[in-house]
Amino acid sequence: MVPLKVAADQIASSSLTGASVVSVCALFFTVASFWWLNARQGRLKAWEPHSFAAIVHGSTARLRLPLVLHNTGPKPIVVQDLILTFPDEPASHLPLLWVSSPSRLQPGPDEEAKLPAGFVVPGREAQQLFLEFEAPFSGFLPKARDYKAQIQVRVGHRKGWRPLPTFSLRAANIVDPGRYTVYNNAPVELTKEDQRRADAAPRTAGRTRGRLPSGRQETGAPA
Repeated sequence: MVPLKVAADQIASSSLTGASVVSVCALFFTVASFWWLNARQGRLKAWEPHSFAAIVHGSTARLRLPLVLHNTGPKPIVVQDLILTFPDEPASHLPLLWVSSPSRLQPGPDEEAKLPAGFVVPGREAQQLFLEFEAPFSGFLPKARDYKAQIQVRVGHRKGWRPLPTFSLRAANIVDPGRYTVYNNAPVELTKEDQRRADAAPRTAGRTRGRLPSGRQETGAPA
């Protein structure tokens, strides 16, 4: 009888251990699922813009970009600030600062000035934004060529600047730099006349008399 009792105790102990393992695994799965679905901190994703608006006025360059931000996680992300940098350019070229959040890509005299302000990208959602960047006396006056550009973001849950997309800014498409208007950011074949105007544009932009739109008159037409 004793061996039978020992065997029964071993079976009972083995069953209890198996049940404990199953319970622990179930608890772990529940907690992990809750964290993944409700508490995980995601990251911001963005994509290369297909178009942009630009004006080169004296020693100032102003760019307006359409941007889509997607929050990959369930927790909201607070965006505190943004800058536009050119990683392959000399260090003397300061980043272009976020100066405005217009309601459209095409600049126009009837626009309301909207100063930059922090905003929230809700969990698992995407937002389309129009962001205007400028740096007076930055040393960056685009020539008729492609530039490696990168938007960087400062978010509430992390320290420092975080890179968003790196993309090609096709400044060769800026054929009328004194006029604040929209250009295609896709690679295109310029005509010889367009190429000549684009090559000459940075040298003549400082002589144009348009005024930038932050409370000042400028030459862009409304959409």
